[in-house]
Amino acid sequence: MTITITVVTIALLALLSLLWLAKGHASGSAVRENPARHLRSVDVEAFRNLIDPAEEDYLRRRLTPADFRKIQRERLRATAEYVSGAAHNAAILMSLADDARRSTDPATAGAAEKLIANAIQLRLYALQLVPRLYLEMVVPGARASSIGIAERYESITRQVVMLGIQYPAAGVSAAL
Repeated sequence: MTITITVVTIALLALLSLLWLAKGHASGSAVRENPARHLRSVDVEAFRNLIDPAEEDYLRRRLTPADFRKIQRERLRATAEYVSGAAHNAAILMSLADDARRSTDPATAGAAEKLIANAIQLRLYALQLVPRLYLEMVVPGARASSIGIAERYESITRQVVMLGIQYPAAGVSAAL
């Protein structure tokens, strides 16, 4: 009986998570009126530096083990913030792309569909990555591979710029 309740609870949580990812949590009218105001700043170059394995190896060689663990925890915390910010921005972009998807122009509707699909992928990846980053803070040997998320986020921002040419998004491309 307990196993059944546990499985049903996990299934419901998984369903709610998928609905949250598909819908995005940033679909309010205030966000649609001024999306640039609600976007979080994500410095992609700093983000890449944080997730660069060569940079981690360099720090490991140059610092004492205690100093390295302290710095690495700070780097992982910053990485988790960047990943969360990218996922938050993806939700806002999904909301904007949802409006553009209804366009009568097939090129705009297609670009919006592609943006939504990529934003969902980024949010799914972020949903998996953030807990692994926090686990790595606690268990230093557990490596959470965050390679690829910066490229995914950059790809989405390029799509927004391309979509913005056809469908102005109130300064969103400049805010990203």
